[in-house]
This record gives sequence, structure tokens and C-alpha cells, in this order.
Amino acid sequence: MPDVDVIVVGAGHNGLVCAAYLARAGMRTLLLEARDSVGGCASSEHFGGATVNICNCDHITFRTTPVMEELRLAEHGLRYLEVDPGQLSIPFPEDGQPTQPAWPVFHDIDRTVDALCLLYPGQADPYARYAAAAVPALRLILEAATEPPSLRRLAALGAKHPRAAATLLRWSRHSAADVLRGFFSDDAIIGPALATGPVVWGVSPEMPGTGLGALSLAMRHAARIGRPVGGSGMVPAALRSAFESAGGITRTSSRVSAILCDPQRVRGVRLEDGSVIEAHTVVSACDPHATLLSWLHGAPRAAESMIERWRHIPQHQGYESKIDAVVDTLPRYRSVDESVASKLGFDPMAPSAMIAPSVRALADGHRMSDSGRVMKRPVFFANLPSALDPSMAPVGRHVFSLEVLYTPYNLQGGWTGSPEPQRWLEEYSNLVEPGFLAGLHDWRAMTPDRYESEFNMPLGHATGFAGGPLAALRNRNPELTHYETAVPGLYLTGAATFPGAGVWGASGRNCAQVITQRHR
Repeated sequence: MPDVDVIVVGAGHNGLVCAAYLARAGMRTLLLEARDSVGGCASSEHFGGATVNICNCDHITFRTTPVMEELRLAEHGLRYLEVDPGQLSIPFPEDGQPTQPAWPVFHDIDRTVDALCLLYPGQADPYARYAAAAVPALRLILEAATEPPSLRRLAALGAKHPRAAATLLRWSRHSAADVLRGFFSDDAIIGPALATGPVVWGVSPEMPGTGLGALSLAMRHAARIGRPVGGSGMVPAALRSAFESAGGITRTSSRVSAILCDPQRVRGVRLEDGSVIEAHTVVSACDPHATLLSWLHGAPRAAESMIERWRHIPQHQGYESKIDAVVDTLPRYRSVDESVASKLGFDPMAPSAMIAPSVRALADGHRMSDSGRVMKRPVFFANLPSALDPSMAPVGRHVFSLEVLYTPYNLQGGWTGSPEPQRWLEEYSNLVEPGFLAGLHDWRAMTPDRYESEFNMPLGHATGFAGGPLAALRNRNPELTHYETAVPGLYLTGAATFPGAGVWGASGRNCAQVITQRHR
């Protein structure tokens, strides 16, 4: 008899979701995590007397799934604060150019159009046309993500939503920049819109085939952004509680060194301390390269072609960094017209700010990143979680978060002792009213090398499934869309598998569905 029915390796949010569903299905499930806490990049931790999120605090795709209701996460302490507008878009002015006004993206399309009528009158009608095309396509993607993808199901969804499917197909053939230029003429709109899509993916917005990245801005209209009370880490905390309430067992500080097989199938794992745990089913919620090329021992001959294929799939380097800080006062953006914000009825400090330069500068920044350099004015994604949730900061202070994109793992000169993070704060301070740097207390920079060493992300890169349902149809690596591998009993979940990265959880739920169907 095996020690347990299922071993899930990796307690990121997808691993937790998958494990919780399997435990609820009555399977004896063991969840192993190398770190001393669960959640991975979806977690929060204490720093400078505050609670800081490892990655961004805004959750949107997770809230489009039935995970919260099905696992009854509210009963395990998860509660959301609504964020509307979901984004404050700020053009990053180039040398010698005047400051252009920041513009809000509300959940309601009409409110967003009304804001543009005040701030960018010539872009208001184009925005309405863009949203009319993008939102139905996004809703099709979100519907497709709720089940494991198959040709039959995706074809049925396409037949049900033909115009949305046509938009997906048409946009996928172009670059994201070209798609948006088909609607807008002002970089003040296009730059922040691109920063939410292909730039977040780490690719150039001018790259052919990135057209679906033009959908990302409209996600704020297709779903609602929320922030977990107490920080992003409340999601993995609630998932762990739900998992263990269903009889699951969590073991942290338990690093897997090998996935073991007999001649026919998987048979368990070996831990770094040499102990072996046997199970007929193993789920890896970790990087597929590590799973299939480093950990897999004694794989059946039928898996040899899969393993060889993965040897030739390149691993990409990380490109994202994040500064966490404790500040005395909330920074006020110079580009925000307070009278317009008052007229539209929103607090400019509540939403996350996407700060991005022109399309040309974004394309140049990607090229610089490829050569180990950071652009002069980086792409910033800034937020103040404590503006909505004061419990995250010491009394009288605030938590400040600054994500910085196109910051390469292979930085010229290396990250140790690099002046780059300090320079980002200085560049950011030029966008806000005076006094920001003087009110800055403890701060730290999470750079790609730290994500590698502290969160087990090879090259500091979080591998994500890209391309949406179209990629699921023509994917050359079926284990990323079917969740099953060529090794019987070995499954994959996580951000690298369909439907993709971010705090979504759909991959974990889909993988659990596949496993429970196989065990009926």
C-alpha cells in the first residue's frame, strides 16, 4: 500500500487549490513545500513592521473562478476589498515633453469613457469601440478557463460566441501594439495598456503574435479587482485551512530531490533528507523543466520522447523586480487632476498605478533588457495596499509597493551592489509631489536573483502559459494543457499550465478534475 494516495509538490496557490479539491474528493493527499511557509509568490510576509505582498496585491482572475465558493474560503478567513477604479494609467513623460494627465480605468465602461471625455476627448469613442471588441473576447477566455481545454469544448464555445472567437483569432495574428494602434492614436492610452499585457509577460509589444495582450487592459471591465484583507497571503492561508479541514496533510521545509518511477508508472518522491514517500499519483506544481529534467528518475520508456522534447525548450530569465517600503505619507501624483478625480468620484491613491512610456520606449526597453540593461524610465506598477487596508501598515504609516518591469536576471555587473533599485525610487519620486524620498523608511528590492534563491524560480522567472485558448488548441507540449504527462500517474499544474500565470487558481482546479475523473 502507498503511504498516501496523492503527493502534491509545491504549495503555491495552484498546488494548494489542487490539493484541496483532491482532499475533498476523499483522496489521502500530502502537500510538500520546500519553503517554511505556503503560498509562494502569492504569499505575504512581515517587513519593516508591515505586511508586504511578495507580488502584486490586486486579484482579478481568481475571483472569476468558483474556487472561493466551492472551497468555502470565506469560512477560512478570506475576505476581499473592492478596488474601483481598478487602475490608474499614468503616461511616463519623455525628456522635454509635458506631463500628460493620468486617467482611471473603472469597472464600468461608461465611467471610463466619461473620464476620457474629460481628459483625452479624442480617445473616448475609440475606447468604447475597443472595449466592445475586447470584453466579449475576455469573457470567452474566462469561460474557457473553467474546465480542462479540449477541441470539442473550445469549438462549442467558439460557436456559442462567434464574434468573440473571431476577435481572438484576428488579434492573435498581430502584435499587441498594432492591435491597439488600430483603435488609439495617443501613446498616453497605448503605453499603459501595453504595460498590462505583453510587458507584464516580458515580451516586446511589437512582437508578432502578442495581439491577445491587447485584451489585458479590458480585463478591468470583464471582472472586478479585489484585495484580500490582510494581504495577498490570505488566499494561500485560507486554501491551506480548507485543505487541512478536508483531511489533507501539509509538510513545509520538505524539499523534493527526485520523483521516483517503476517501469510502468510513478511511485512516489524522495526528499532531500533521503526519505521516500510512496504514492500512485504525484502532482508537480513547480517548474516543468525541473520536474521533467531534474527530478524525474527511472521514467518509463514511453516518456523518453517527452523528456527529450523538454530538453530543447529554452528557459527564460526573469525580468521583474519589486520594491517594498514603509512610508510616512501617501505619494500624490503630479499628473492627477484632483478636481477631475473629485468630479469622477474616486481616490487616486486607492487603485494601482500603471506607469508606462511610449510604445517606442517600451520596445527599446525590451531590447535593453535582452542585453542586460534597464531602460532609463522603467515600467512601474505602483500601489499602496494600506490605503484601503490600514491593518497592513504600522499606525500612522503606509505600505508602498513598486513593481519594475524589464529588469533582467543577467544584469550587466550583477545585482549585488547595483545602484538600479535606488535609481527606480528616484525616477518614481519625479512623478509625485516633493517629500516622497524623505518620508521613505525601511525598503527592500526583490530582484530576479532573489526570486531564484528565495522562491525556487529558475533564473528568477515564473514560467507562465501564454496565448489563451488558441494556444491550448495548437500547443506542442500537451502536458501543459492536459495536465497529464507521458508518465502514468504524474501530473502538472501551476502557472506554466493552462490557463496561465497570475493569482488565478484555474490550473489547480482543472488538474484536480482530471485526476478525480481518472480515479472514478
